[in-house]
Amino acid sequence: MPTSAMPESAPPAPESPPPSGSARPRMTPRSVLLWTTVALVGAVCWGVLALSRGEEISAVWLVLAALGSYAIAYRFYGRFVARRVLKPDDRRATPAERLEDGVDFQPTDRRVLLGHHFAAIAGAGPLVGPVLAAQMGYLPGTIWIVAGVIFAGAVQDMVVLFLSMRRDGKSLGQMARDEIGRAGGAAALIAVFAIMIILLGVLALVVVNALAHSPWGTFSVAMTIPIALFMGFWLHRIRPGRVVETSLIGVALLLLAIIGGSWIQDSSLADTFTLSPTTLVFCLVGYGFVASVLPVWMLLAPRDYLSTFMKIGTIALLAVGVVMAAPVMRAEAVSDFASSGAGPVFAGSLFPFLFITIACGALSGFHALVASGTTPKLIQKESQVRMIGYGAMLMESFVAIMALIAAATLEPGLYYAMNAPAGLLGTTAESASQAVAGLGFTISPDQLTQAAKAVEEQTLIARTGGAPTLAVGMSEIFSGVFGGAGMKAFWYHFAIMFEALFILTTVDAGTRVGRFMLQDMLGNVWKPIGRVTWKPGIWLCSGIVVAAWGYFLYTGATDPLGGINQLFPLFGIANQLLAAIALTVCTTVLVKSGRLRWAWVTAIPLAWVVAVTFTAGWQKIFSDDPRIGFFAQRDRYADGIDAGEVIAPAKNLDDMHTVVTNSTVDGVLIALFLLLVAVVIVNAAVVCVRAIRAPGSLPTTEAPYVESRIDIPEQAGEPLVGARP
Repeated sequence: MPTSAMPESAPPAPESPPPSGSARPRMTPRSVLLWTTVALVGAVCWGVLALSRGEEISAVWLVLAALGSYAIAYRFYGRFVARRVLKPDDRRATPAERLEDGVDFQPTDRRVLLGHHFAAIAGAGPLVGPVLAAQMGYLPGTIWIVAGVIFAGAVQDMVVLFLSMRRDGKSLGQMARDEIGRAGGAAALIAVFAIMIILLGVLALVVVNALAHSPWGTFSVAMTIPIALFMGFWLHRIRPGRVVETSLIGVALLLLAIIGGSWIQDSSLADTFTLSPTTLVFCLVGYGFVASVLPVWMLLAPRDYLSTFMKIGTIALLAVGVVMAAPVMRAEAVSDFASSGAGPVFAGSLFPFLFITIACGALSGFHALVASGTTPKLIQKESQVRMIGYGAMLMESFVAIMALIAAATLEPGLYYAMNAPAGLLGTTAESASQAVAGLGFTISPDQLTQAAKAVEEQTLIARTGGAPTLAVGMSEIFSGVFGGAGMKAFWYHFAIMFEALFILTTVDAGTRVGRFMLQDMLGNVWKPIGRVTWKPGIWLCSGIVVAAWGYFLYTGATDPLGGINQLFPLFGIANQLLAAIALTVCTTVLVKSGRLRWAWVTAIPLAWVVAVTFTAGWQKIFSDDPRIGFFAQRDRYADGIDAGEVIAPAKNLDDMHTVVTNSTVDGVLIALFLLLVAVVIVNAAVVCVRAIRAPGSLPTTEAPYVESRIDIPEQAGEPLVGARP
């Protein structure tokens, strides 16, 4: 990661930045033909998906429709938002250059940073959410994943990244406080930090569940740490700037780690790497702390970059498998559960709960934490925000599309046998078969037994959560192209390991982001702790963050109804409420800085996500259906206690009391989060009105202009925006 610190004798910055923008290259006939072809292919694929009813549809149509849409969006809409709305200037020094300290601020090669950012934002959401949402059919999920990312998710990530970069890498909560005001800012800081702890705990729990008693996964994931350390020192100390060389070495070592994990699983060392959930909790907490305090170039950035090869490679291989095998979509385009709201996987109608269940693949508030956390402190040039912010989110959206395909190409009977709750399915293949038949689908007990045997699992019944279903779907697609039915078990366990590695990168990056956020919060009270160069503050804040999510994780790993399991139902809404805060901050800054004409770019997705989250939150609080409303669920279990009845998932009366407590806590917390977000939005609206009425733009906390001393080659075939000739 080449660096270039600005000398102390640098001339003073001008009062205002020089005009940005370079001459726009005209589209050649060849490029016009190329983009017209891409648009036509995408349009045809969407037409097939929209108009086909009753006949078999190949998953290839989904892949081509998504890829065509992403290409058009990145080339035209993403470029429009970057150039017209944000106006990046590569003559302006970024925080990575101005504040370089070798720990958190470090100018980083854009390829490495793209890998880090993608790995940090791509967690459980794009893998699990689409799998669960498949109960409503493949078409609604596909539309939301693609349209949502183009007009909401990728825009949010890019704009937050740009605004944070212009403000010395400040966290989302601190930007809200600085730009919106004390009342709205305080509400944002509290809401963002509390929600972030919940999200980190949930993500860590998914990793624990994936790696528990899995020597292959544990060994392969553990080996990525020393490999990343080697890559960090090689790229930073031994061979600075040799990104391609370092990448080749890292990928080769990663492949050896994956192969070695398969060998470890069948060797005498298997017991050494077979860890219990409790042991894994302590390992994750220790790793999260270390990764958040070490210099970012040493472990975090290279490990995330390395894992990106694994993530993108696996998803690309899955896409190749889909194209070659052309599996048929077994799920309906739009199922009856979309309107009835009585789905066995999760209750609630398509609006708003589809848009809560599918979060990270389309729009995710967690991404705003990363875009205002590690990434703005590492970016070399302002023009890279489109590639890193917008581009990485499109990559994650494609992951969500592939996860949806993996679930929707399974036989519906198997899908519901895996994802319906145990209370409905029972514990035997016979009871599960009867329960699935009651839902309108068929699968025989023998088929259930054979499906579990094919992937070397004792049972697949009620394997809820989405991750096992994705692994089975991936194994079906992979084995259809690579190795045949005899390789299903191999591909299944490979997919489980892949999911754990996929999600772990969000835990380490999220912990570091949490440390930044806590330092910003406490820095408002005591200035020294807000300095990212003060090591006691770094260690203290990192310890507090890992202790917070580690406590909920440990309790959840030891108690099926406690800890983070208690807060798990808040995950989807809380994540989207974060997006509402992020888009509110973006819209406010655009209005304050005199860009009212472009504020619709973030205001429209803000209006949508507010409608979705507040509708979902209202139903979660006031619905009379105990499958939806938290307080209705509390009343149902309280009545059961009075009647001496035990209701699943409770196994005894003590569990019944725990469910009553959990439902009450969840209901109160979701009401509190909605109130805090409402305060942020109202306060922001007041600021926006004041800005519109003011004769000029209101002052913002944007850092002063400082001329950049870093020269890098042209990127992606385009001149650097505002770059020196």
